Amino acid sequence: MNCAGCEKSATSFLCDPRWKVSRLGLERVSELLDRMGRPQNRLKFVHITGTNGKGSTAAMIASMLTQANLKTGLFTSPCLERINEQIQVNGREISADELEGAAAVCRQAADQMSDHPTEFEMLVATALEHFAASGCDLVVLEVGMGGLRDATNVVEQTEVAILTTISLDHTAILGSTTAEIAAEKAGIIKPGCTAVSVGQDPQVERVLREICAEKNVPLIFCDERELFDTPSLSQDGLHFSYRGMPIRLPLLGWYQLQNAAAAVTAVAQLNRRGWKIPDEAVRRGLERVSWPGRLELLCRQPFFLLDGAHNPQGAQTVADTLNRVAPGERFTFLVGILADKDWKGTLSPVFPMAERFLITTPPNPRAMPGEELAGNLRDLGFEAQVFASPEEGARQALKLAGPEGRICAFGSLYQAGMIRRTILKDSRL
Repeated sequence: MNCAGCEKSATSFLCDPRWKVSRLGLERVSELLDRMGRPQNRLKFVHITGTNGKGSTAAMIASMLTQANLKTGLFTSPCLERINEQIQVNGREISADELEGAAAVCRQAADQMSDHPTEFEMLVATALEHFAASGCDLVVLEVGMGGLRDATNVVEQTEVAILTTISLDHTAILGSTTAEIAAEKAGIIKPGCTAVSVGQDPQVERVLREICAEKNVPLIFCDERELFDTPSLSQDGLHFSYRGMPIRLPLLGWYQLQNAAAAVTAVAQLNRRGWKIPDEAVRRGLERVSWPGRLELLCRQPFFLLDGAHNPQGAQTVADTLNRVAPGERFTFLVGILADKDWKGTLSPVFPMAERFLITTPPNPRAMPGEELAGNLRDLGFEAQVFASPEEGARQALKLAGPEGRICAFGSLYQAGMIRRTILKDSRL
């Protein structure tokens, strides 16, 4: 990962490749935070998990809380370009100096441990240190993977636990069925909090109800069809009415209605718990939310849409959005996939609208080589070209599509930031 201030000592330690491994479990992060004085105990949380939509939902909630004059921390993952994006207070990224200060506290504690914490565990601890030092009223915390054994689940003072759509993903780690994955993700539900969920498939809903009953936690299922009136989608975002207020949500994707429903339901539950978030803060927060790299329209000539979808469900939302905003059009797709993902299931939703595929290898050790993915697509009869980097693929997409063409990049968040930076540099809205 990259960061502003990586030349600084403690920050470079945080980014050291030695710690870049994935190891679920709370033992290391708990010890780390104990040595740091348990900054999480000075904070209260809105904790969010799910397979898709959790980042968008987190961004919406943080924006609404900020508009309500609550000092609001936001932790998300992964980043598009640099880790500073992942740690924000009231919409402002952590600065290089602030990151260095919090990372120094983390490093001092980590150096004393025999079982060294991972990069993500240290990033979570650094974020919690910064939020506590900043005096945050509430922290909106997005799970990294799963829930029960994720490093973010070290927090205890959860006000609202939110579950966005749950489907099959990371099956080798989280479980081979949606019920198993739901049980893992529901691990963020703690006694004393309120749980909010979007509509789930029956197996997932059964698991959530059982776990909430065991913990005596109220569970609220939200339905965007009951909350929002007259919804419509354009290239400028979603338009709908909520409690009589006309709202333009500047995010593309019909599925964002579901995420918005989870967000406003969570805010309503916070109000029931004594927080004060007025309707006007809800409206302003939704209308000012920003979530780069997620169904983001980077330019209009050519039409270039960027998304981090990396599984079949996420890809289906991309296809649905393209069909709504550009019905009947053909697209150049710029894609890169991780080897542990279902490449065919992820790409098949866009097959009917594909003019060509431009293939890159995401900058991740788990990436599927571009030539392998291109070969798979050629076997299915598609035109597929391979490029050495996401940046080169983005530049070639602009040339091949021409000013009137249509391009969509997706498949991995690990390359989304590189594509975004290239397109915003080379084109204008």
